[in-house]
Amino acid sequence: MVIAAVGLVASAAVLAGQATLDGRTEVLLAELFPAATSFSPKLGNPPHYEVYGAGPARSVVALAFWTTDLDPLERGYDGPIKILVGLDMRGVVAGVIVTDHHEPYGYFSVDTPEFADQFKGKSVRDAFRVGGDVQAISRATLTVSSATRAIRNSARRIATALVPPVPRD
Repeated sequence: MVIAAVGLVASAAVLAGQATLDGRTEVLLAELFPAATSFSPKLGNPPHYEVYGAGPARSVVALAFWTTDLDPLERGYDGPIKILVGLDMRGVVAGVIVTDHHEPYGYFSVDTPEFADQFKGKSVRDAFRVGGDVQAISRATLTVSSATRAIRNSARRIATALVPPVPRD
């Protein structure tokens, strides 16, 4: 009965032109952006979430997106690797969270905090090269390479479409 009511409310919101933000995604967004005041539902093309900061005017301070929404054909050894990526408004990765995969070696490659941590602070202009600026992991090269490409390609697509140009030094 409760599930039907929730489905009815979500359907009504979509019919009224209002998208909703599911609870799991909101929790993950809050993990990526603990100082944020709120988040938008999934918006636009390319699909993304806006992250709002404090202040009198509700301002967008960052963006977040699922790699599988932006680069759906990128596959690991055993299918897509679903990653939520946060990107600040300078085109710098705020963080990544790997949420779903079926990789046989994921438990010691993309599931580790070290995998996600190495992307924090990377600019979309960086190489994102496994064995270069991204740590290679023996026996999980395909998994790490696929996840890295998905993060790089989707971050660059979001930055190109939604991040204002930043003058180079």
